[in-house]
Amino acid sequence: MSDAFAFRVGLGHDTHRLVAGKPLLLGGVRIEYPLGLDGHSDADVLLHAVTDALLGAAGLGDIGELFPDTDPQYQGADSARFLHEALARVKQAGWQPVNLDCTIHAQRPKLSAYKSQIKQHLADLLQIPADAVNVKAKTGERVGPVGREEAMCADAVVLIHRIPIL
Repeated sequence: MSDAFAFRVGLGHDTHRLVAGKPLLLGGVRIEYPLGLDGHSDADVLLHAVTDALLGAAGLGDIGELFPDTDPQYQGADSARFLHEALARVKQAGWQPVNLDCTIHAQRPKLSAYKSQIKQHLADLLQIPADAVNVKAKTGERVGPVGREEAMCADAVVLIHRIPIL
């Protein structure tokens, strides 16, 4: 394969409603907050977005194809499981993550105190250095479902490179 195709970029996005009675997990880190995200799995919007970005970069479909919300085995599942499986498939296809840039969209809670922990956990999950991960948090400026504190969203961009054949 030519060097012109040695890198690929993937984009991921996810949105979940906020509800009472569920824990709030972002990037695999538990956030103290009275509301959590609703979904078939643990509804970690950030891990879902990163999983989709990783799969997309390698041309391996999306999270809904691999882990459908109609499959009972994924009820309440830890979203790190999805990212772990996606990473294994990406590596099996001959690719390795280079870096991750991601954004969490949440009116509340303020996430600055959690960003370094989320960053390190994402780096560990992707098996890349922490300085290759960037985590941003944005409010909804009181506009739309995020601004009204009805939902949270996350976006992720992942760069992967071809693993050299030895």
